Amino acid sequence: MTTPSSLARCAWCADRPLLQAYHDAEWGVPVHDDQRLFEMLTLEGAQAGLSWETVLKKREGYRQAFSGFDPQAVARFDDADVQRLVADTSIVRHRGKIESTLTNARAFLQVQREFGSFDAYIWGFVDGRPIDHRIGKLGDVPAKSPESDRISRDLQMRGFKFVGSTICYAFMQAVGMVDDHEVNCFRHGALRSA
Repeated sequence: MTTPSSLARCAWCADRPLLQAYHDAEWGVPVHDDQRLFEMLTLEGAQAGLSWETVLKKREGYRQAFSGFDPQAVARFDDADVQRLVADTSIVRHRGKIESTLTNARAFLQVQREFGSFDAYIWGFVDGRPIDHRIGKLGDVPAKSPESDRISRDLQMRGFKFVGSTICYAFMQAVGMVDDHEVNCFRHGALRSA
C-alpha cells in the first residue's frame, strides 16, 4: 500500500507537510469557480517577496479578513476596512497588497460583467486547456511564460495590481492552467480530467 509520505512528489514540497498537503490536494488542479480564482489571485499577489508556505499559514486569516474571498463583498471595502486589515496579524499586513485586493475585486467584477465569468476570461488565455510543460526537475520550472506575460499585461490594462508576469505564472500553476508537476510526480498528468 502506498502511503502519502512514500509518493514521488515535486521537489519544491519535499519534507514540508503543509506544502505537501497543498501540492497533493490543490496545486495544479484546474479551477473554474470564480470565487476560488479570486482567492488564488489574491494569495499569489500576497506572496510577492514571501514564501508560499508563509501565505498558506495565513490562508484562513485571509478567508476571514476578506469575506471568504467574495469579490462583491471585498469590492465594497473602504478606507476603514483597509485600516482594520493593516492591523490584522492573521494576514500579510502590507498596505499596498491590501489595497490591491480591493482594487482587484472591483476589476474582477468588471471582467465578470464583460465576459460572463472570470473563469471564461482567464482560461481563454490557454484555450481552455492546461499546458503541460513536462517538467523534468525543479530547475526546469519557468518563472513566467508568454501566456503569463499576456495575462499580466491584460490584467494591468484592466486596472489589476500585483499581477506581474511571475505572479500570474504562479497563479496559472495554482489553478491548473499549467501542469508543472515534475514528470515523476504522482500528480503529473492526473489532473487533466479534474
